[in-house]
Parts: sequence; structure tokens; C-alpha cells
Amino acid sequence: MDQIIGYLSAILMGGVLGLIGGGGSIMTVPILVYLFKIPPVLATAYSLFIVGLTSIFGVLGYLKPRLVHFKTGIVFSIPAMIGVFAARKFLVPVIPEQLFTLGGFVVTRDVLIMGLFAVMMLLASISMIRKPKVKAEPSSAEPSAELATDGETTQHAEVKKILLVGIEGLVVGLLTGLVGAGGGFLVIPVLVHFAGMEMKAAVATSLLVISIKSLVGFLGDLGGEQTLDWAFLAGFSVFTVAGTLLGTRLSKFVPSDKLKPAFGWFVLLMGIFILVNTGISGH
Repeated sequence: MDQIIGYLSAILMGGVLGLIGGGGSIMTVPILVYLFKIPPVLATAYSLFIVGLTSIFGVLGYLKPRLVHFKTGIVFSIPAMIGVFAARKFLVPVIPEQLFTLGGFVVTRDVLIMGLFAVMMLLASISMIRKPKVKAEPSSAEPSAELATDGETTQHAEVKKILLVGIEGLVVGLLTGLVGAGGGFLVIPVLVHFAGMEMKAAVATSLLVISIKSLVGFLGDLGGEQTLDWAFLAGFSVFTVAGTLLGTRLSKFVPSDKLKPAFGWFVLLMGIFILVNTGISGH
């Protein structure tokens, strides 16, 4: 029964990704851990593959209206790829199974990962629930208004923009590698505020970034100690991709500005549940 609910949830996750361009992927790890009983560390590896593959199909839906900004996406993706690959290849494997004991509570690697993931969910939910500030969006071809301040030349503003986007990309990549989430709620604000993109272009470009860094991060798990169930990965991905294609079609009829806050409240409740459950059960 849990697995049936899990596959239905996979369709829902893909559907949300297709509808609002992000947010749905953060449900992948909880689905794998609680419904398919997959260990957290392995679940984060699976999530990177599933999210990366699913996001590619999301990108395809945005190619025709030319909303994907490949140049900025690559600038963000390069440091993000370095961060996520380093985290999966070198950081996660060296985290000891048992970290420390706090008042009789044993903090294990699984507890750390699920705790970090719950915090990521809480942050993601806030970004989805909060109403965006209404302001004029600068053209994607121009430097952000926040960067092109008095006394700065266009060239200096462009260099500053690239540096900020690159640093944020590295940080997001490290977080993605640790918890296995796509991190769209972190990528989109960077593209809007630092790269000066309009929201629709930021959503489309974020899917490009998520697909690249997630799949590169997954490569860091290949050849490791974990045994990957490719048949399960393929089967689960079919459901998420189907959901994404359905969500992309429904996006023409369903207002994302109303759906996003509602899903944000759901993610908030799930984040609280995971945090409490991790504290009580220790995994």
C-alpha cells in the first residue's frame, strides 16, 4: 500500500514541478524514505537522479517560448556542479555513522541528513507561501538595478553579477549534494535579484541549473559503496516525468500564484513532521 501511495506521490511531485517550476522536487527524499523505506543517504542519491531527469523534461517545455537563459544558467551551473559533486564524492562518504551524543540522544549521519532536509523544507515553504514584492523587473539582458549602482560602470556591474551568481551557485551545489534536493527555491531568487531576470525566465533557467547539477551530483555516487537499484530508479522516474508533462499542460489553465502558496503550506507541515519524527525516532 505504501508503494502505491509512493508512486501516486511521484506523479504529484512531477506535476507540481511542471505547474510551478519548482518545489515538487523537495518531496522526493521524504517519499523515498517514508514510503519506500530507502535509507536517507541512498535516498538523497536517488533523488539527485530523479530530480535531474525530471527537470530536463521541464526545461523542454520552456524552450519554445525561449525563456531558458543558457548563458546565465551555465554560469550558475559550473560552480554548482563543483559543489554538488564534491559533496557527494568527498563530503558525504566521510561523515561517520555516529556523530555525537547529546543528552542521551545519538546524532547519526541519517539524523543529520534528515534534519538538514527538514530545515530546507521549512525554508522552501516560506519562500512559496510569502507573496513576492511587486516591483519593476529589469530586462534579463541588462544588469540588475541592485548591482548597477552609482559610480559603477556596466562592466564592473557585470563582473559583480557573475561573481555573486557563481558564489551562490557553489553554496547551492553543496547544499544539494548534502540533502539531495533540487534547491529551486534558492536558485530562483538569485536569478531574479542578482541576474536581473523576470520570474518566468528565472523559473525556466532554474530547471536547467537543477537538471545539470543534480545529474552531475549523482555521478559522484557512482562507483561508491552504495548499490543502486536501476530498475526502481527507472520505474519511479517514469511516474515523475509523466507528472511533469501533465503539469506542464495544466499550467496553461491553473494559476500558479494560487497553487504555490497552498503547496507551500503542505511542505511546511511535512517539514515539521520530519523534524519531529527525526527527533523522536532518530531517523
